[in-house]
Amino acid sequence: MRADLLVRNVGRLLTMSDGAVPRIGEEMRATGEIAGGALAASGGEIVAVGPERDVVDSVELAPGGMELDAGGSLVTPGLVDPHTHAVFARTRENEFAMRVAGRSYEEIAEAGGGIRSSVRAVREISEDGLVESGRRTLDAMLAYGTTTAEVKSGYGLSTQSELKMLRAIRRLGGEHDVRLVPTFLGAHEFPDEWREDREGYVSLIVDEMIPAVASESLAAYCDVFCEEGVFTVEQSRRILTAGRSAGLEPKLHADELHPYGAAELAAELGARSADHLVRVSDEGVAALARAGVAAVLLPGTSLSLGGTSYAPARKLVEAGVPVALATDCNPGSSMTESMQIVMALASMAMRMTPEEVLCASTVNAAWACGVEGVSGTLEPGRSCDLVIWDVQDPRAIPYHYGVNLVRQVVVGGRPVLGGS
Repeated sequence: MRADLLVRNVGRLLTMSDGAVPRIGEEMRATGEIAGGALAASGGEIVAVGPERDVVDSVELAPGGMELDAGGSLVTPGLVDPHTHAVFARTRENEFAMRVAGRSYEEIAEAGGGIRSSVRAVREISEDGLVESGRRTLDAMLAYGTTTAEVKSGYGLSTQSELKMLRAIRRLGGEHDVRLVPTFLGAHEFPDEWREDREGYVSLIVDEMIPAVASESLAAYCDVFCEEGVFTVEQSRRILTAGRSAGLEPKLHADELHPYGAAELAAELGARSADHLVRVSDEGVAALARAGVAAVLLPGTSLSLGGTSYAPARKLVEAGVPVALATDCNPGSSMTESMQIVMALASMAMRMTPEEVLCASTVNAAWACGVEGVSGTLEPGRSCDLVIWDVQDPRAIPYHYGVNLVRQVVVGGRPVLGGS
């Protein structure tokens, strides 16, 4: 068997390939570890994984092929970030200072800040400007080990500006090493011009935005911020049902600020994921478990908003909900590109074990954004997306926080970051 990439001298190879996808409960602690392992790829796809001697004996390195020496370090799948707003026009550090001074998220939004501030900035910038800004953000994400990311629109809130954002995301997906999954989030907030006619804005999303997005195949998902003061449960149901009819699978920003019934709606609709869930009810947890909806938790947002309330990760894991982690990278409430920081917070603040954290950042995260057949595990047939770490023990990733522990990143069988 020919290979054009051979990764050898791996101290601990965590394939994350043991068990069903997505993982729930105790299954989230299975890492598929191979001690003294190796991996081979051809044409960007993994063709062999196992003990080094077995892999070396089974493949022939093609002329011009590359051999990477992992130096006895840890190797895992590339990290998957299933909830980001990584394409935006400018940052909002002024609002961060306001929050530190005691202003709440809702107060800042009512004063014209928050999402609406980012909307005004996106409407003023060109598509090229969005691409350039997004490229810088994705560069940073890649440096921290993220090889696949979901990216939402939602800072346009008009048909023209939402399409501009999604076209920028599509361009970035075609040129950047990070694999992108695009999500339409026209229902992120009510823009200034529609605040007195909210039903009219919902109709605009349903009758104009969704058909326009679908006609250009610009998104895989339709998301709604279902929350008190934003989109009601009934408005969310209407939007997500219209999105599904147009070929966009549902996702929700759910129960972040109040126990609002959004998790229950996600379960009712069979959504791919319900995200945030800081205030999810016990009924919502049970509904997610019954429906098999992924819970995407965003501890970086909780930290940025004051660090007093986090999603009930232990309750979700123990109830049998597939749990994933994400940065929520955005210019207002979670300005970080680092999945490593999120992994540390998930252990320290939400009491997830290091094994659960790794599962939630790879295989379950891939499932949460619909790329489980491509990313999230290291097994034959999957894309060769991996991280060679500067540590030997996977527990060091959430333990040694605040630094970048990545030595090298490989995407599609090509080293894209670090030494060769």
